[in-house]
Amino acid sequence: MKNSKPKVTIIGAGNVGSTFAFALMIRGIAREIVIVDRNAEKAKGECMDLNHGMSFTHPTEVYSAGYEGCKESDIVVITAGAKQKPGQTRIDLVRTNADIFKEIIPEVLKYAKDVIIIVVTNPVDILAYVTMKISGLPSNKVIGSGTVLDTSRFRYLISQHCEVDPRNVHAYIIGEHGDTELPVWSNASIGGMQINKYCPTCKNFSHCKREEELGKLFEEVKNAAYKIIETKGATYYAIALALVRIVETILRDENSVLPVSTLIEDYYDVDDVYLSLPSKVNKKGVEQFLRIELSAQEQELFSKSADSLKKIIKGIKL
Repeated sequence: MKNSKPKVTIIGAGNVGSTFAFALMIRGIAREIVIVDRNAEKAKGECMDLNHGMSFTHPTEVYSAGYEGCKESDIVVITAGAKQKPGQTRIDLVRTNADIFKEIIPEVLKYAKDVIIIVVTNPVDILAYVTMKISGLPSNKVIGSGTVLDTSRFRYLISQHCEVDPRNVHAYIIGEHGDTELPVWSNASIGGMQINKYCPTCKNFSHCKREEELGKLFEEVKNAAYKIIETKGATYYAIALALVRIVETILRDENSVLPVSTLIEDYYDVDDVYLSLPSKVNKKGVEQFLRIELSAQEQELFSKSADSLKKIIKGIKL
């Protein structure tokens, strides 16, 4: 860390950015939180609201600023960007947000040249790749929030189906944070037992249509964001907690394994694209992604996920 007061700057005071600031303040792992937004009054109001609850939580300095607030930050988290409009294609959204990032990244680096950047804005894998290219930072210092949230949803739903604590479920969603993501069933386990061996021990095994149920479970994970957006307009609580977990392992140098989006090179013939894989994360950022063994079907799906993103990246001027 750059000083004894861990500092996190959040670019974007929308639902995700402000909820993340709230969760981060409660967790008490950053002593300084800065919120930057083009709507300066909105950022100021969010900070006022947070500061009024400071007597109930850990001592933290929370304030709004312009990009100069990035100075001496350990981590800059980017949540700013355009939302997909009705009738707008995914490619159009990518181009719009890529243009926004071309404005944001140089401003961040003007004040924080040696910083870890966490990208949250969607499509997160493509924008993390764009950030790496624009910034010139080494890939370990540019991280996408990736499938950390998807994996949490996955573990929760497995835990509900199998009636166990979600903390005892070890299973990952990898690939794109989006429609081409995939579950790694071949490595999924509960309490140290592979899931295909655990299932026969379950009291519901006799009347459980395993393949059908697990298939439905993954579809629920993949479509979770759409359902939440339909009901309340946006997702922000769970992603805020996921971001706190990523920031925590960096600031505390935990060497935790998280499925963040990172630059993939030479993995099952996939190269030069940001995708999520279980990765060792610490104060350096992403130290390495784990080359987990995938089944033949999982390898094929992972390659398709990479190909779908590369096609879109080709249409972006970097």
